[in-house]
Amino acid sequence: MKKIIILSGDPNSINSEIIFKSSKKIGKSLKKRIYLISNYKLIKNQFKKLGYSIEVQQVKNIDESSKNDSLKIINIDLIYKNPFKVSLSSNQKFVIKCLNLGHKLSLNKNISGIINCPINKNLLSKTKTGVTEFFASKCRVKNNSEVMLIWNRKLAVSPVTTHLDVKDISKKLNKQLITKKIINIDLWFKKKFKKKPKIAVLGLNPHNAEFRKNSEERRIIIPAIKKLKNLKIKVFGPFVADTLFINDFKNYNVIVGMFHDQVLAPFKSIFKFNAVNITLGLKYLRVSPDHGVAVDLVGKNKADETSLLQCIDVIKKFGK
Repeated sequence: MKKIIILSGDPNSINSEIIFKSSKKIGKSLKKRIYLISNYKLIKNQFKKLGYSIEVQQVKNIDESSKNDSLKIINIDLIYKNPFKVSLSSNQKFVIKCLNLGHKLSLNKNISGIINCPINKNLLSKTKTGVTEFFASKCRVKNNSEVMLIWNRKLAVSPVTTHLDVKDISKKLNKQLITKKIINIDLWFKKKFKKKPKIAVLGLNPHNAEFRKNSEERRIIIPAIKKLKNLKIKVFGPFVADTLFINDFKNYNVIVGMFHDQVLAPFKSIFKFNAVNITLGLKYLRVSPDHGVAVDLVGKNKADETSLLQCIDVIKKFGK
C-alpha cells in the first residue's frame, strides 16, 4: 500500500482546519496511507484552539503505522509562542525543512505522491521561487519545462510563466518554452485519460496586439503553435484572453496562457475551489490546493476543504 505525503504548509493559515475537515471525510483505508509532515505540538495546539477533537500520533518515518486511525505526523522542529502567529524567521526555516523532507521522501518508490498545503510566497523569498519552482529545482528540471496545471474534470489551465512580476513576463517568453510545456501537457493527458486534449493558446497582449509585426504573438506564440501543429498536437489560437472565458472555453480541455493571472483569475472566478494545482515534469506527482493561506479566515471555522479533498483524490487516482 503506497503512502501519501501531506505537508502542513504555512502555520499562519487555514491549513490545520482543512486538514482536520478532510481527515473526517476520507475512509479508514485511505487515512492509513497518509503521513503529515509538520510540527506535532503545533498541530495539536491548533486543533485545540479550533475546538477539534482528533487523535494525532507522532511517528518517526513512513514505515510506522498508526494506532486507532490517528493522524500520523512526522515531526519538524519549530519554535513559536502563538500557534497561529509564528514569526517569519521561524516559519521560513520550518517550511523549507518540510519541503526538503517532502521532496526526499517522495523519491521513495513506496510514495504515491505529495500534497503541499498553501504557503505564503514570502516564506520562500530566500529561495526566490514559488513552490512549483522549488520542487522543479530539487528535481533538476531543465529549462523551466515543469508545468503548473490547474485541473478539474471540466477544464484545465496552465500559465507558461509562473510566479513572475508582470514587467518580466515578455523577457522570459520564447518559442521553445511554450512548445515544451504544451508537449508535456499533451503527454500527461494522453497517459492519464487515453486521449489527445484540445488545447487553446492565448496571446500575451490586449487584442493580440492586432498581430503587429514585432508583437510577441507574431514573433513567438504563432511560431510555437505552428510547430506544435506539425507534431500533431491539437492546439488552437492564439485567442484573445478577454473573451475566451465568456463561453468558448467549454470547447477545450486545456487553456494555456502566457502568465499566471491571465488564466488563474478567470478560472477561479468560474470554478472557485473546484480544482487542484498539479506540477507536471517532476520525478513524482505533486499537487496542492488551488487557493492561498486565507489569513482572514484563520480560527473562524469557515475554510472550505474541497480542494484538499480533491488533491487526495488526484493522488489516489494518478499517483505512482
